Amino acid sequence: MSAEQPRIERLIALTERLTVALEADIAALERGRAREMRSIEPDIQQLTAFYGREAAAVGPAMAKAALPATRARLAQVTKRFRETLALHARILARVRNASEGLIRAVAQDVEKRRQATRPYARTPAPVTRSTGAMIYNSVV
Repeated sequence: MSAEQPRIERLIALTERLTVALEADIAALERGRAREMRSIEPDIQQLTAFYGREAAAVGPAMAKAALPATRARLAQVTKRFRETLALHARILARVRNASEGLIRAVAQDVEKRRQATRPYARTPAPVTRSTGAMIYNSVV
């Protein structure tokens, strides 16, 4: 066993835990329960930071020095993690686009109602400004 073996095993374990957390997020988003996402929990945030440090420490030379079985397991776990991460990103983008579209539609309806005038009045009804009960950011 090489000196790098425990570090690589730790990276594999971290990758597996993060993959499970992402899969739980995907399941929560598919059920429409964004509040049940695990990736927003503090322990998963710390795990992500720790994973980043460990992944940066394990370079190509260290991975090549690992036992072939460990190297194959690391490659397999990393591939699954990347696939899950890509799916997670796609689902989050869909949810974000749907939410933004809904907010845009509501804001347009509010603006249309604010701009409406009475068709049979002698003079157009005065336009009153909303107090801004709903905040809309068109940059998002």
